[in-house]
Amino acid sequence: MLNTSKIKEFLGAKEVPDFQAGDIVKVTYKSEEEQQKPHVFEGQVLERKHGEEMGATATIRSEILNTGVEMTFPLHSPKIQDIEVVREKKARRSKLQYLREAKGRKANLKDRE
Repeated sequence: MLNTSKIKEFLGAKEVPDFQAGDIVKVTYKSEEEQQKPHVFEGQVLERKHGEEMGATATIRSEILNTGVEMTFPLHSPKIQDIEVVREKKARRSKLQYLREAKGRKANLKDRE
């Protein structure tokens, strides 16, 4: 059985912003190698899994040189320094896998107000 007090203490140490599928976020993280300079990955959130649990993840997709790049980030990892919501988009689904093949007008989501 997991010790819930230690889990809550670990989760309370990191503030994760509220974002949903469709939003455009900027994630600042350290890579596997212990480099001094943090990397920044900006893209659209395709899905967010496991809510506010310790194992929560977010899959983010970006187009780099006409090639789709997806990264899955564990939200409570110590390697993630910052998550910033750049723009909020309105999506009617929680998982947006259809955006992988969508091009042009079908890939656009409206802004959330």
